[in-house]
Amino acid sequence: MNKNTRQNLLIALTYSVTLIGGMFLGYKFLKDQGFAVQKYVVTAQNNDEKINEIIHLIDKNYVDEVNTDTLNKLPIDSILHQLDPHSMYLSASSTEEQTEQLEGNFEGIGIEYYILNDTLLVTNVVKDGPAYGAGLKLGDKILKIDSNIVSGKQLLREQMTGKIKGKKGTSVQLLVLRSGSNTPSILNIRRGKIQVSSIDAAYMLNNDAAYVRISKFGANTDVDFTEAIRQLKAKGMTKLILDLRDNGGGYLTAATGLANQLLPENKLIVYTQGKHEPRTDYIATGGGEFEQGKLAILINENSASASEILAGAVQDLSRGIIIGRRSFGKGLVQEQFPFGDGSALNLTIARYYTPSGRSIQKSYKKGYAAYKNEIGDRFNDGELTDTSSVKKVFAGGGIQPDVYVKMDTAGINKFYTSLIGKKVLFDFVFDVLASRYDAAYLEQNIKTFNISPADFKDLVKYVEQRNIAVDQRQLTAARPLIYNDLRVLLYKYHLGDSGYYKALNQNDTMVKKALTSLQ
Repeated sequence: MNKNTRQNLLIALTYSVTLIGGMFLGYKFLKDQGFAVQKYVVTAQNNDEKINEIIHLIDKNYVDEVNTDTLNKLPIDSILHQLDPHSMYLSASSTEEQTEQLEGNFEGIGIEYYILNDTLLVTNVVKDGPAYGAGLKLGDKILKIDSNIVSGKQLLREQMTGKIKGKKGTSVQLLVLRSGSNTPSILNIRRGKIQVSSIDAAYMLNNDAAYVRISKFGANTDVDFTEAIRQLKAKGMTKLILDLRDNGGGYLTAATGLANQLLPENKLIVYTQGKHEPRTDYIATGGGEFEQGKLAILINENSASASEILAGAVQDLSRGIIIGRRSFGKGLVQEQFPFGDGSALNLTIARYYTPSGRSIQKSYKKGYAAYKNEIGDRFNDGELTDTSSVKKVFAGGGIQPDVYVKMDTAGINKFYTSLIGKKVLFDFVFDVLASRYDAAYLEQNIKTFNISPADFKDLVKYVEQRNIAVDQRQLTAARPLIYNDLRVLLYKYHLGDSGYYKALNQNDTMVKKALTSLQ
């Protein structure tokens, strides 16, 4: 299989598993933050001074011994690539974005949107946020932001996005066209602080088993998890399926805080150690909300960092069963050193080790590019798709599951991949299907609902209108997958993340395997 084909298949597979917000996961786990943020700020005035400060920070803090004399003449990215794949320099905007994601809040009006037919379509309005209070609704189309027109084919994508966010207390004026109306209306909205939970879904699968999905380990993850567990226990939960698939990590302390809710008192969760960092042990404090019930953790090749810390502790201490595929293999801990201009250095300062002393960091001796493409190599080697792979010995790194579940490639072909690359399924759901079904109907019929044959025929017409050649043989092969994708995307639109996972898990092999394993 050539490299481009392999990458396209991986994109399609990732899409068919996640489908979240129109965003492909890619290699976001290479941008983990890990340990902490330094309280002091490095006051470099220019790029040369910044390079000198970075070399100084490496010399005083890096996990291993480094000959910093060899780094002086290199640009920043090259300096950091000489170290490891997770030490990286972040621009001011990237630093802000990463901080927002992990802190669980941002300043804005509280909406998600999608660019449909060159117009901003509102796909989610955060309940009790500023936009919600001002009356903005799902399905509204935003034509203008203040004086900026953001609708029309003549506009570049970057001209349409990023204009709604702003500082708390400031105002933004939106010109909005509501479905069924020919007359736009003006909404004046005062921006505020928006809280976002890192718990995507938490609900009962049956009378005694619950499902909890965590997308990242942010500042409030352990608190959000504790509250979710209390509510589920009140509904009769005695078994828990914790889904950490595609969770690229986050704060180490968030992982240890969550582990405290699952592990008995005085058990070692993880320890960290580096050249300049003495060994630090993280010990369970006891008294957690779910120390006794049956536990299964779902992982895959995109589960990294903090996800692996939690899975490794549960596995080493025989607290639960790990189900899925070998995790990413990130055993390096980063600390963030901010610069005065808002940019920052994420520098590896230590390695972490599971309770049994395992370092799960995979090798990066072949360089940054090879490291980035390693997941593709797993796919090409059959590790992700071959049930017999459990008998094979693959390269080190990551958490090996107790129960292996292969990646399902049924229906993945060139035609399906073309639909993914051109976002046709998203467009069709938002443009056509969303108006045919409502939230109440979907929620009431979640166990039986599927799109109709008429819906599928309309999809084919929609594809043809986009000048995409329809290969009937490949369309037939991909049909079950397309049906499922459209179904769960429709649930995502009308019922949010929780509805999406409830719909997706109806046919999820790992969830079914976990339920069987917990009996």
